Amino acid sequence: MARVHITIPDEERDRFVRQARSEGMSLSAWLRLAAWGRLRERKRIPTFNTPEELEVFFDSCDTLEGPGLEPEWEEHLATINESRRRGMPYT
Repeated sequence: MARVHITIPDEERDRFVRQARSEGMSLSAWLRLAAWGRLRERKRIPTFNTPEELEVFFDSCDTLEGPGLEPEWEEHLATINESRRRGMPYT
């Protein structure tokens, strides 16, 4: 089994140790579990190998919002500026 050495601030180490203990784990087990979680998370992010795959992805995104058109940038800016003038959210 390989050994990995990392350098982190003492405060972070203490916090990680407390959390690991609260979950009934060693620091080493807790860090491994966190790393595996990160790998699983990244695997869910789509990757595109061709321009065609990217085009299919964007086409599927377009269908999520429905058939309407997105407002022009000037309309977005007007909404933002009106909200600033009123001092409150406006959507």
